[in-house]
Amino acid sequence: MTELLRTIVSELVEDKSAIVITQDEPDEEGVVVFHLHVAEPDMGRVIGKQGRIAKAIRTVMRASASRQDMKIMVEID
Repeated sequence: MTELLRTIVSELVEDKSAIVITQDEPDEEGVVVFHLHVAEPDMGRVIGKQGRIAKAIRTVMRASASRQDMKIMVEID
């Protein structure tokens, strides 16, 4: 899952070396939280106008996770 998120985001940002993805342990409901950090100038590219790109990233990640019987959440920090 981390590699999928990295692949998606690396195509959007200019500074690929600044991508940092951390993964939390599953909480009591079994939800795994992925924290995405990118360089400040690339933040707008990842979020998109009115959050459309961020929403699309979350949708793709949830779809992939559901195929693996996982529950995930993506937070962009």
